[in-house]
Amino acid sequence: MAVYGIQFVMQDRLVRKLVKVGATSFESAVTFEEAKFDEQELYWLAYFAGVFLGKIKKTETDRYYIMNQYLPDN
Repeated sequence: MAVYGIQFVMQDRLVRKLVKVGATSFESAVTFEEAKFDEQELYWLAYFAGVFLGKIKKTETDRYYIMNQYLPDN
């Protein structure tokens, strides 16, 4: 999934928030409330989550996480 401009910024913001709350595996997935996403981030979460090759994964119980291969370097 190629991302450009605002898409890149928002995806990076979502990934960093998920890392901050420790949602880095299926077992540690969190709800959007636990990740403290704002309204704008919730909109973009629906866009990014669950895409086959996307960084952000969504569980069947509406919890979100990222896989270790997509963790930011810093």
